[in-house]
Amino acid sequence: MKSIRVNHAQKGFTLIELMIVVAIIGILAAIAIPQYQDYIARTQVTRAYGEISALKTAVEERLSRGVTTNTYGDFGFTGSNLTTEAPGDQADFPGGIGNLVATMGENAATGIAGATITIARDAEGLWTCTVAANGATAWDAGFIPAGCQ
Repeated sequence: MKSIRVNHAQKGFTLIELMIVVAIIGILAAIAIPQYQDYIARTQVTRAYGEISALKTAVEERLSRGVTTNTYGDFGFTGSNLTTEAPGDQADFPGGIGNLVATMGENAATGIAGATITIARDAEGLWTCTVAANGATAWDAGFIPAGCQ
């Protein structure tokens, strides 16, 4: 008679192997989540800058016609879900000097809420951009878009 050998091979993972995998996932998440939040904040600030920067052409067009008393709606601004400005807000340019301002709020990341982007026009028609944290709790200078200070 032949004896039958039964192979009792291990099936599945041991507890230590599962704990190692969970630890690795935890470490990766601890690194990735803050990086992702920074990426979101940076893109939201850049988007808000782009939205108000696009209004410069409309400002110049209205100034060329002598119109200095304006609202954001006069420039074609329809509102944003990242900023607190509304189409009815004043944006006057007496003597060709004035500002377009975007204040981060609404659906912007909580760490950048309150930061302001200001695009200013001087009497010679030169535009400058500045960004101020204004109490944004997680503000980082790396969030400032190219072309701003």
